[in-house]
Amino acid sequence: MTDRDTLLALNQAFYRAFSNRDVAAMAALWAERLPVSCLHPGWGALIGREAVLTSWRDVLQAPDGVIVRPRNERVMLYGESALVLCEELLGGAVLAASNLFVREDGAWRLAHHQSGPIAQPRASVERPDDDAPPPRLH
Repeated sequence: MTDRDTLLALNQAFYRAFSNRDVAAMAALWAERLPVSCLHPGWGALIGREAVLTSWRDVLQAPDGVIVRPRNERVMLYGESALVLCEELLGGAVLAASNLFVREDGAWRLAHHQSGPIAQPRASVERPDDDAPPPRLH
């Protein structure tokens, strides 16, 4: 498996843990020794593993849990770090997200997550059915 394949699988695992409200699976993805941070939509910056994991426990244990699906994932490798950019489909909302992975003890681990709303989602993201024809622009 290539680094790119591994990173895409880890990114999927992140969203699976999110949608399944699996606190243990979420915690297992994050770096343990390297610095971590997170910017949830509308929140201030969270710095440090304890603060980040506490925030995820709160998000995942909220009574109105949501299913989040990643879309249009793109991997950019930078040596011992990598960025996965994607869009998050969250009910009727579309958010832009970045997930920064770093190698820690030879394994890719999550070091930063950030997501926020997109002002005007691309037409392809707005369509509920990927096979639907694109909207007419004139």
